[in-house]
Amino acid sequence: MTRIDMKPSGAGSAVVVRGLVKHYGETKALDGVDLEVREGSVMGVLGPNGAGKTTLVRILSTLLPPTAGQATVAGYDVVRQPRQLRRVIGLTGQYASVDEKLPGWENLYLIGRLLDLPRKAARARADELLERFSLTDAAKRPAGTYSGGMRRRLDLAASMIGRPSVLFLDEPTTGLDPRTRNEVWDEVKAMVGDGVTVLLTTQYMEEAEQLASELTVVDRGKVIAKGGIDELKAKVGGRTLRVKPADPLRLRPLAAHLDGLGITGLATTTVDVERGALLVPILSDEQLTAVVAAVTAQGITLSSVSTELPSLDEVFLSLTGHRASTPQETEPTDAREEVAV
Repeated sequence: MTRIDMKPSGAGSAVVVRGLVKHYGETKALDGVDLEVREGSVMGVLGPNGAGKTTLVRILSTLLPPTAGQATVAGYDVVRQPRQLRRVIGLTGQYASVDEKLPGWENLYLIGRLLDLPRKAARARADELLERFSLTDAAKRPAGTYSGGMRRRLDLAASMIGRPSVLFLDEPTTGLDPRTRNEVWDEVKAMVGDGVTVLLTTQYMEEAEQLASELTVVDRGKVIAKGGIDELKAKVGGRTLRVKPADPLRLRPLAAHLDGLGITGLATTTVDVERGALLVPILSDEQLTAVVAAVTAQGITLSSVSTELPSLDEVFLSLTGHRASTPQETEPTDAREEVAV
C-alpha cells in the first residue's frame, strides 16, 4: 500500500487537507478548505448550518469525491486510495446507522466480519465494545428497541470495531439529552486516550470546549478562523473585567458610577447579584486601568478583580454573524455523485 506524502507542516499529522473544493452545480459547499489535524488530538470544526461541515466529513471518509484539491487521512489519499483508507477510519454520522432489526451484538459482529475479522475475533470485539459502552444487558435486543442514547452508543461502538486510527464524528450528540451527551463525551475522551485522532463537527459550544484541543471555524465553504480555543477567544478582541466589591451593597452604585464615566468603547456594566460582582466589558488594557482607577477613587475595597475572555458562543457569533444552534445541518446532495468502491 503506497502512502502519499503531502508534506504537512509538522510531523504526526493524521489529516491533511489542501485547497479542498466541492461544487454542486452553482453551489459551492467547500471553497478551498485547508485543514490539518495532529495525531491523537481532537479537531473541532464549527460553523452554522450549511457551512460545509458535513460535506467535508463525507469527502474525508470517501463517501463523496471532491471537485478539486487534495486530502490525506492516516497517510492515504482520499481519492486514489479509498479502500486502504476505509480500513483505518471510523465514522459516526448525525443519525445512528445501525440495523434496527438486528440485536446490538449482531450489528457489531456483522460489521466485524465485513471488516474481515475472523469469526472468533469479531465475536470477542463485539463483546468487548458492548461492555465498554454499557450495552451488554441489551446485547440480544433488537436495536430498534433501544433509546436514542443507546442507539448512539451502539453507533459509536460500531465505528470502533476496526480499531480506527482516525474517527470522524459528525454532530454526534444532536438530539441527545444532557446525561447521554455526557456519556458520549466520556467515551470520546477515552478513545482519544487510546490514541485515536478525532475530527468532530458540532454546533454545541460546550461540546467543543469539552472535547477539542483545536478549532476550525467554517462559513459558506471557507475556513474563516482556526486555532486553540483561547486563541480564538483572544482574536475577538474583547474581555470582561469581573470586579467584586467587599461590600455587596456597593454593587449598584458602583455600576451606575462606571456607566456614567463615558470611557470610550465601554459597554454597559452588568450587575451579577448572585455572585456579588460587576461584569465590565473592556477592549484594552487602558480601559482596564481606567476602571480600576475609578473604583479606587471611590474608596471602595475590592475582594477580587479578574479578567475573562469571551465565551466560545460569543466568538462563534462574532466570526460568523450567526448564533450557534442545534438543528441538524442540511446540505445539498447530488444524486449523480457515486461513491468509489
